[in-house]
Amino acid sequence: MKGDPDCLNFPLIAIVGSRKLTTYGNQAARSFARDLANNGICVVSGLAFGIDAVAHQGALDAKGKTIAVLGNSLDEESIAPRSNFQLSENIINNGGLLISEFPIKTAASQGTFPARNRIMAGLSQGTLVVEAALKSGSLITANLALDYNRDVFAVPGSIFSPQSEGTHLLIKAGAKLTTSAKDILEELRLETSQQPSKKPTISMTNEEKNVFSVLSHESLHIDRISKLTKLDTSTISSILAILEIKGAIKMLADKII
Repeated sequence: MKGDPDCLNFPLIAIVGSRKLTTYGNQAARSFARDLANNGICVVSGLAFGIDAVAHQGALDAKGKTIAVLGNSLDEESIAPRSNFQLSENIINNGGLLISEFPIKTAASQGTFPARNRIMAGLSQGTLVVEAALKSGSLITANLALDYNRDVFAVPGSIFSPQSEGTHLLIKAGAKLTTSAKDILEELRLETSQQPSKKPTISMTNEEKNVFSVLSHESLHIDRISKLTKLDTSTISSILAILEIKGAIKMLADKII
């Protein structure tokens, strides 16, 4: 992590969507991010082109908190896309946080984004999809959020826009149709405060509890955890990253405690 870890004590909402955003998507993402930040919510996104970048900037415009979960490592040379490097600096300089589970010098690639999406979905209390085509990666994040028993919200768009076909599909499948930040705040019963709400307990999904339970009595290597939990190592790696971010475990060079 790089930045202020106190961001993790705020209510967290992920905002995701298309890299090829429309003017409507730009306005919607900025409005939602700004309004959520004004109500004490920390906006989580992935520092990608399009909706991600607009969501981060919307939170910053409101002088709020935002977390960028990266598909690359935290060193300056690996930040991607390069056009968002200054945005990443602005996030840190304004009390935000960058998160990555990847070792130094890891470039963004098609293989790194599933882990990034899993962390975004797992950290956040809900995921808002602003604009997404049918093959948008943000639909994967939404499905991961459902796997974590998190709420999924979707912003309706024009029936003539391909960039809204994915969000409309989510709504048909049960995502909550969302037209304002108030919809999210009321659905999740979130406090509207600019102060972080310290959580007395750490909430975990069933998979997280499964992994955490095998670590309760001894430190283990990831391969041993995989055998005990019957989960693949890539899934465990993402779960461990989330648990460490939550402060439930500590990862050493070769073992987890």
